[in-house]
Amino acid sequence: MLRRILLGLIFVGVAGAGIFWWLTVPAAVAPASLSPRTPNLANGLTTFNAGGCSSCHAVPNQPDRLKLGGGLAMPSPFGTFYVPNISSDPTYGIGRWSEADFVTAVLKGTSPDGQHYFPAFPYSSYQHATVEDVRDLFAYLKTLAPVAGRPRDHDVPFPFNIRRNVGVWKWLFMDGKPYTADASRSASWNRGAYLVNGMGHCAECHSPRNFLAGIVQAQRFAGGPNPEGEGWVPNITQKRLAEWSAKDIDYFLETGQTPDGDTAGGSMARVIRNTSQLPPEDRAAIAEYVKSLPAVEGPPRPPKKAKDDQKS
Repeated sequence: MLRRILLGLIFVGVAGAGIFWWLTVPAAVAPASLSPRTPNLANGLTTFNAGGCSSCHAVPNQPDRLKLGGGLAMPSPFGTFYVPNISSDPTYGIGRWSEADFVTAVLKGTSPDGQHYFPAFPYSSYQHATVEDVRDLFAYLKTLAPVAGRPRDHDVPFPFNIRRNVGVWKWLFMDGKPYTADASRSASWNRGAYLVNGMGHCAECHSPRNFLAGIVQAQRFAGGPNPEGEGWVPNITQKRLAEWSAKDIDYFLETGQTPDGDTAGGSMARVIRNTSQLPPEDRAAIAEYVKSLPAVEGPPRPPKKAKDDQKS
């Protein structure tokens, strides 16, 4: 009897390991699926700004937003991630990557050596971008100057540092589907929805997360704790922005100025440096989509600390 139990446990263990291994195989884009084409560098620049690439990948504490040597520290409940070099440098950046390597990284979250990237890289949103936009982005990045230097390794403790486990996270929180247009909406609204939910990855910061760091879909865009650990990211549904017009949102994305005269600060200031570079019609499209988001109640905000109460 004991032997049967042991054999059963061994069988279950082997089967479970096999299922885990199958579920967590890193996905990749086949080079043969990328037919030859002439890249659109202007669209690559737009995609670069929509994706906020410089917000994270620009070398910290220097003024050039196109110096993409990485190094920014991104604290989280799972450890601190350090943003990599994505400049055209062949040693420290992506200068030796193939186009398929880059498309795989952005849309699948898989590195050129076949490992899962940690989801601090917002590929769960980028997955909804078109392959054409990502290819144009790669072409644009190759026009930028190389930056030498490799940022330090991530400071992520066990068991969160086991990259194979990220495959389970992807299985839970990624669907691998590109954005599908809503035929009942205008072309401008659909463009805004595509940018916000894809390369713009707005929900990555403006949504609360569950204990596995997956976005709580029922409260998407309803704000929540800052993923970097300090402060609170605002609700951008009509629960908070009901008094903002689409033009107010558009103006905010261009200048960082709110309707009441306040100015964007913190990480949002970095976002504005990108959105201000978008074509006016893209900012208007984003504003149209955000203005259409129904009111959603966000998670309860913790009470202010005594020092904060004294300041307010």
